[in-house]
Amino acid sequence: MTRVMVVPGLTVSEVAKLSGVSVRTLHHYDEVGLLKPACVGANGYRYYGQDELLRLQQILFHRELGFPLDEIARVLDAPGFDRVAALKAHRDRLAAQTARYGELIRTIDTTLAALEGECEMDETGIYAGFDFDPAKQAAREARLVERFGEGARPAIEKSLDLLAKTSKADLAARKAEQDAIEAALVGALAGGAPADSEAVQRLMRRQHAWVGAWWGVMPSKASFAGLGRTYVEDPEFHARYEAVAAGLSEYLCEAMRVFAERELA
Repeated sequence: MTRVMVVPGLTVSEVAKLSGVSVRTLHHYDEVGLLKPACVGANGYRYYGQDELLRLQQILFHRELGFPLDEIARVLDAPGFDRVAALKAHRDRLAAQTARYGELIRTIDTTLAALEGECEMDETGIYAGFDFDPAKQAAREARLVERFGEGARPAIEKSLDLLAKTSKADLAARKAEQDAIEAALVGALAGGAPADSEAVQRLMRRQHAWVGAWWGVMPSKASFAGLGRTYVEDPEFHARYEAVAAGLSEYLCEAMRVFAERELA
């Protein structure tokens, strides 16, 4: 078995140099109890061992996901926190993002080559990576009408009309926001944060606004909670979220239900 080996007793300056985290920030983490050193020498120096460096790695991963320090502390100190599971979730999220960004880079390269006269423009590939498939969209619409009745059709048509009027830059921004929310949710799920925790509910406020941007109207209590149930009950949506992280569809559904109950009239 491969183990992470660290020279015992790294000073705060050495940890700062290794991690890129400033000495001042490490001192602050110590003061607030987020990252305590393994020991403090008679000379007053802080010394860090392997466990502290791995905890710092988790702090940095969760900080990348937008978690505030107090919530990071609660996640890492929770009795059910599993460092290995958290790392696997981080890896899955990054791998999915890497694959998507790779496709977007290929789309950019192909478009640039066409614009510079190196090849013919292929209209079928200029939106590769933006995750919109007309056939899948039509199937989703049919399932929504079947589930909610013909009354859902005007809302679907309004959403599609808004989509047609949305610029490519706005679409990319919305996709980036979706990726950021999902990444933070994956981190929260892996870290054992309850769906009703403050950090997850802050993400649901962003989720509510994100859905509203697509719908052209902010979701009501019933519609937002109902959308969360759709993520669990609809096979395509369920598979999509489970491909991001096991248990994510149910986690998101519960988080949306709690937000609807607490925040929406």
